[in-house]
Amino acid sequence: MVLGVDLDGVCADYEGAFRASVGRQRDLDVTTLPPQTRMDAYSEWGFTFEEFEEAHRRAVLEDRMFRHMEPLPGVSEALWELSDRGVWIRIITHRLIFNWAHETSAADTAAWLDANRIPYRDLCFIGDKPNVGADLYIDDSPGNIVSLREAGRAAIVFDQPYNRHLPGPRATSWAEVLAYVVDELDARDRQVELPLDDVDPLAPRSTGAPRRPESDA
Repeated sequence: MVLGVDLDGVCADYEGAFRASVGRQRDLDVTTLPPQTRMDAYSEWGFTFEEFEEAHRRAVLEDRMFRHMEPLPGVSEALWELSDRGVWIRIITHRLIFNWAHETSAADTAAWLDANRIPYRDLCFIGDKPNVGADLYIDDSPGNIVSLREAGRAAIVFDQPYNRHLPGPRATSWAEVLAYVVDELDARDRQVELPLDDVDPLAPRSTGAPRRPESDA
């Protein structure tokens, strides 16, 4: 099984790290910045899209947010257990969103994965997640979840306030992600292959070589 794993809001506390950076940039008390309840350009913090882009850029380049953000509880342990069970961990993230910061974004992402002992086989920086081959995805973005499911991809919603309107399956912790994926692995192990022809698989079969038809001569 290939598990496609998002980073921000799933493995890492993006909002907490961004809140701290915005507080520094604007000299604000971070407790005045409410939790995000809709997925947009942080309009609940008073940002326009252009202001969000600039604040995000500064958070990445000045505060090295992608290197220092906190991991969500249990993520390393859960992914290690899945990896030990043979699950191929494929990290899929859309972090290269503006020019002249790709080196910092990519390097800090890899450094964060190593520092927080996140096992993975592939690291993909891409926004078009349905076209990255995985058997099962875990994501928090409503837009990503909808596009994955419309493409016929199985996806777990990692619970956040801005995705509560989406139907499940849903996980509120990495312990729940682990339990769900283990159940999927067990279900695969229980599957029985169907016969490839229309012969009754329970009917006795001849083990001898086929007889050559007798000649009329």
